Amino acid sequence: MSAPVKATLSADQHERRLSRLVQLGFVASLALLWYLATNVWGMSPLLLPKPQNAFEELLDILRSGEFWPDLLLTLGELAGAFAISMTLGLAIGFMVSLSPVFVRIFEPLLAGVYAVPIILFLPLYVLFFGLGASSKIALGATISFFPIVLNTIAGFISVDKLYVTAAKSMGASPTVLLRHVLIPGALPIILSGLRMGFTVALLSIIGSETIASLSGLGHRIVNLAESLEIARMFAYIVFVIAIAATLNSMVSRLEASRSLDK
Repeated sequence: MSAPVKATLSADQHERRLSRLVQLGFVASLALLWYLATNVWGMSPLLLPKPQNAFEELLDILRSGEFWPDLLLTLGELAGAFAISMTLGLAIGFMVSLSPVFVRIFEPLLAGVYAVPIILFLPLYVLFFGLGASSKIALGATISFFPIVLNTIAGFISVDKLYVTAAKSMGASPTVLLRHVLIPGALPIILSGLRMGFTVALLSIIGSETIASLSGLGHRIVNLAESLEIARMFAYIVFVIAIAATLNSMVSRLEASRSLDK
């Protein structure tokens, strides 16, 4: 391995370590403020429980395994919503990108709809699909569809036309052109859209569970709040944040690895 390559890898590793340290410092600062607010500044436990109490509740939740039904339901809703939005977003985005006229018509239209807070239409989804998992999947798929389709369009139209022209001049078939020129060129932007779509799907599903649901992690948090079990409620909030951070980290690592492969 050449010296410039080693230097680049070393710089990247240093940047990643620095980013991790900043992230850990941010989390530690929040934990310290939480401790000071409840143990030193005397904030009411009805508003904010002591972190040690929430930690004890979190350990009890993990030991008992009571979270599994809600977690599996939420993850199942997420998987269904993301599968639908990914399939439709990639297919429609590619079809739109084939024509400059379609791009001029549909890209601003899709971007305009994406600017609307679609979660406001949750009552309509509940009316059509009920309070079960179907309404959460439909809402999550709708919200996550837009970043995926918009990034897919942007990815394909950003491919250098010189490469496309060169491939066609060498007799590349449409299949070969798509596989070896268009997809590799568009992949980084498409992966970014998939990561964004995955994140907003997770947030919309958990958010909708807190508003109108019969089960799931969001519903569990609301029930605990209504029962004034504040420490346990915060324990579940920490648990959900940890799950969301883990999933987002996994998707980000996949995006980074695919970009490096390219």
